Amino acid sequence: MNKGIILTIVISVLCLLKPLKINSQEDELLSGCLSSIRSPFIVTERSFKAFLTGNEVAEFRATFFSGTVYRLVSCGFESEIVEFTVLDNNRNVLFSSREYENTGLWDFRMEGSIECIIEAKLIQGKASSGMVFMLMGFRSSIPDAV
Repeated sequence: MNKGIILTIVISVLCLLKPLKINSQEDELLSGCLSSIRSPFIVTERSFKAFLTGNEVAEFRATFFSGTVYRLVSCGFESEIVEFTVLDNNRNVLFSSREYENTGLWDFRMEGSIECIIEAKLIQGKASSGMVFMLMGFRSSIPDAV
């Protein structure tokens, strides 16, 4: 066979296999994130994903309903490289992971239903680029006994 044809076949195969490795890494990262949302929490169908570089900020929107307890989880390929902030629609900060040593999760209950903005970014000095996942879980709050 001609060396040019062999080289073309090898390059084509490598190009086809490379996306499989990326998806595998994403699946591994997602699996690690999901392990942070265990019973009694139920993972919502919405997961947020972004590939960030430098100072980029990913912005996601979510609605939180009154009386429901939520768990918000952030994940990156390395631990503690993601900083996230939850804001209301007027951009008032409701929670910032920076104020809690960049914790990767936050459990909370909303007193009223509210649409929020979730911002995620890489912590400068810890990562210059990477994949970021934000996952939400919920559980119904149990009313206090009267």
